[in-house]
Amino acid sequence: MAYALINSTIYTGQETLRGYAVVVKDDKIHAIIPQQELDKNIETIDLQGNNLTAGFIDLQLNGCGGVMFNDQTSVQTLEIMQETNLKSGTTSFLPTFITSPDEDMKTAVKIMTEYLAKYQNQALGLHLEGPYLSVEKKGVHRPEYIREISPEMKQFLLDNAAVITKITLAAENPTAQYIPEFVEKGIIVSIGHSNANYDTAKRAFRQGAGFATHLHNAMSPISSGRELGVVGAVLDSDVYTGIIVDGVHVDFANVRLAQKLKGDKLCIVTDALAAAGSDIKTFTFVGKPIFVENGRCFDANGALGGASITMIESLKNMVEQVGVSLSEALKMCNLYPARAIHQDHKLGSIETGKIANLTAFTADFQVIGTAVNGIWKSAHH
Repeated sequence: MAYALINSTIYTGQETLRGYAVVVKDDKIHAIIPQQELDKNIETIDLQGNNLTAGFIDLQLNGCGGVMFNDQTSVQTLEIMQETNLKSGTTSFLPTFITSPDEDMKTAVKIMTEYLAKYQNQALGLHLEGPYLSVEKKGVHRPEYIREISPEMKQFLLDNAAVITKITLAAENPTAQYIPEFVEKGIIVSIGHSNANYDTAKRAFRQGAGFATHLHNAMSPISSGRELGVVGAVLDSDVYTGIIVDGVHVDFANVRLAQKLKGDKLCIVTDALAAAGSDIKTFTFVGKPIFVENGRCFDANGALGGASITMIESLKNMVEQVGVSLSEALKMCNLYPARAIHQDHKLGSIETGKIANLTAFTADFQVIGTAVNGIWKSAHH
């Protein structure tokens, strides 16, 4: 199976190309060549002058399309999430499973193992957000489940490192002492839901934590010239961080400052819940009702609980509200996330030999089609 995507502005991750074709063969990008050099007999898909880029990679997604991975922990839920993602240009994601009892975490690992045996380059392994967090910065996580790791659970996570891509923990939770062990097994440790001071957070990064979960949200802020908190430690370290660009979680001016400081270490994440890509008004998150109003998801106490934004909407905000160039904003949606989770050898940019996970969208940020493992699907608006 081979075809060529023609007549587009191609954002490869290195450069911007016009008058070129992307040739897809089986599940890979086979060639990027001037359009006039195309074999006359190859099937072509005309993108009508729109934009083509590597598929978006969302490193933090709790749910979308009306389902939540925590509350419907099944392969089918992941399939629905993937299907919903495609409509907004996301071809790969980290399903995020928040603070829960050990048994539920084990179920999530089992389901992820089943899913990965069946599908490639879509859900890219589990993100366990919690339960080894700080109660002060719990957000919507249930405080009764926030704890330190047991020896048995630590062993379980290490034994299942192949399907656990990332663990979010608080720098001050005693579990942080095991960061080197998780990292050695290839699990990315992310600091988040943490009320730590600057020194404690920096120590976690020195121990090998390579990411920070949703910058500015559920982390101790820069509260003065002397108190830098977790936010200061993230901005003053060479670690990757996700940021939610919905204008609700973080002020756009703060996103702009973070982009200037973090550059190619800043990844756009949605932190989306069931409401994203769906018109539901209420749903359940770890057994607790969440309400949706004007794009905000909150619990009965009014705590902000994840977003209802999509990647393409986040990209639009990054360009139109934050003022970052389209080519840079795109890398925050594909190349930098791929690097952050060590998947950039096969995903995150348009390069010969990489997996053909691709997204095409219009100048006004409407997704017109996606390829996953080389299979092209036009979007139906």
